[in-house]
Amino acid sequence: MAKPTTFGKKENEKKKQARRQAKQNRKEERKLSGKASSFDEMIAYVDEHGMITSIPPEERQNEEEIVQEDIQISIPRQEAPAILKGRVEYFDTQKGYGFIKNLVGTDKYFFHVNNVLVDVEENDIVTFDLERGKRGMNAVNVCTINN
Repeated sequence: MAKPTTFGKKENEKKKQARRQAKQNRKEERKLSGKASSFDEMIAYVDEHGMITSIPPEERQNEEEIVQEDIQISIPRQEAPAILKGRVEYFDTQKGYGFIKNLVGTDKYFFHVNNVLVDVEENDIVTFDLERGKRGMNAVNVCTINN
C-alpha cells in the first residue's frame, strides 16, 4: 500500500516544482540572450592614457608625434664641495680628535687627526670639507688659514 500524502507534503512538492521550473526558465533565457557573437568583440584595449577602449591601437590616431631628438635626459651636475671655514673648538692631541664649529652657522663637526693636513690647535681658524661618516658629518682636509 501506498503511504498517504498530507496537505503539507503536497504544498512542499508544488514549491519545489515551481523552483525547478523558474530555474529552467532562467537557464533558457541566458542561452538565448547572453551569447557574444565573436572573439574580437570581447577584446578590450588600453590607450596611452590608461583608459579602456574598444579601438585597437593600429586604428587609433595619435594626437602628438614625439620626436626622439627633442627629449633631453640629463643628470644634474655635482657641485664641487664648498670649502667651509670654522674654528677649532676642542682638540685632544693624545686621543687625536677634535671638533670644529662652523663660522657661518652653529654646526659642529667631528674631525680626526688623520684628516688634518697641517698641525692645528684650539681656537685656530681652519678650512675644511665635509664627508658623511658613521655618526654624521665629519670634517676632512682640515687646514689652517695663514694670517
